[in-house]
Parts: sequence; C-alpha cells; structure tokens
Amino acid sequence: MYFDDLSPLDVPAGTTPDAMPPNPEAVAAAVERRIRQERLQSPPAEHLHTSFDHNHEKRQEFRRLIDPGILRPNAREIALEALQTLKQLADNIIKHPNDEKYYKFKPTNSKIKHLLVEPKGTLEYAVALGFHPKVENFQPYYMFNPRHMSDLRIGSAMLEEALERELPKEERARHAREAEKAASEAAVANIKQAFLDDRRSRALQARRERETREAIEAAARRRASLPPASPPTTQAWDDASGRTLQDDADTGSPPPYV
Repeated sequence: MYFDDLSPLDVPAGTTPDAMPPNPEAVAAAVERRIRQERLQSPPAEHLHTSFDHNHEKRQEFRRLIDPGILRPNAREIALEALQTLKQLADNIIKHPNDEKYYKFKPTNSKIKHLLVEPKGTLEYAVALGFHPKVENFQPYYMFNPRHMSDLRIGSAMLEEALERELPKEERARHAREAEKAASEAAVANIKQAFLDDRRSRALQARRERETREAIEAAARRRASLPPASPPTTQAWDDASGRTLQDDADTGSPPPYV
C-alpha cells in the first residue's frame, strides 16, 4: 500500500517493503505527497472554471439568437428552414476546413435571400458564427473568418440542439393539422353526401307523385273519351210463339191469338 511512495527514511534498515508491517504515519505521508504531486501536474482549477464559463456564455448567446431571435418573429416553417440552412453552412466548413468555396455565400442568391436575408435574426446568427460582409468584384458576399472556428463549432452545436427539439414538435403539429384537415374534409363530405341523398330522395318522391298524377289524369281522359252508354230496352215475350211484342209491332200485323 503506497510503498512505492515511501522514502528510504520511512523504511527501517534491513527491512523490505513486502516484509515490513504497515506504518500508518508513513502511509499518510506517502498519500499526502501523492496528492501534492497530482495537484502540481493538474491545471489550476480557475483555468478550467474560466474555460467552462466562456463556452457557457457563448452557448447561451447562440441560444438567445435562436430563441427568441429567429423562432419567435418569423413564421415557424421559415424559421426552421433558416436554422437548417445555417447549420448546413456551418457543417460544410467544419467538414471541409481547407476548402474555401464553403467560406462564403451570396446574399443575393434566391434561396439565401429567402431564408437568411429576409427573415429576422438569421444574418445576425451568421455573423455570430464568423461570417462578415465583404465585396469581391463588385459582388456582395458574406465571408467566414477561420479565426472564428471555435464559435462556428459552438454555433453549429446549438443549431443541432434547437433542431432536435423543434423538428419533432413541428412534425407533431403537422400531423395534428393534417388530422384536423382530414376530419374537416370528412365532415364537409358527409354534409354534401347527405344533401345529395336528400335531393335524390326528394327527386324520386316528386317523380313518383308526378307519375301517379299523370296516370290519374290519363285515366280521366280515357273515361271522358268513351261514348255515353244507351239505356236498356224492355222486351215482352209471347210464350207460345217465342216472338216478342216488339217484333209484332214492327211487322204491322196483329199478333196471333190462339
């Protein structure tokens, strides 16, 4: 136990460390020397604290630039696209630090103008990443200064943090909007179908009533076109001859009387 840290004065003469019984005072002294040595080899605590505070403040600055800086004043869809564009610009430089074609962008580019120039707070974030306006060959650019590589990495990490938080929320909101739209469309379709069914039912009923009315009117017209019925005639029979009295009257001869 800590025998390697014991000084020769701590070990009695003629005694090996393996055979020597533990000496509490010697062990405590060895532990104290080890702690002092480790403290000398470690960086001062105040340096670590200062570095942590510096990065913390920078992260907080980027977070404030995102929200409320970008997310609140802009339409949500535009704000999220702008954050993704800023992250793409930063990641291209981080992945290709020696390729200067990724070090600049033109504010007159239609996509850049739509997502970084027109929305509020987006150019401010690009400047915080390390981009600064510059003119080359009478063309405006935003150029990245490699001295701000540390800020670029922190800003990219904060963009990723925000997107990981906001994109799922947007996805849930989109699904909710789609479900609400589908329910609204279904309700409208049901109302329309009910209206069409009612109209068809009314049309069918009206047709049946018309057909019944036309049938009644046709029957009435047929009855009106028939000739009037003649009254029935009364005939008197002669039981013996089988002739009627009308027949005898027609011949002008008196009926035979037997």
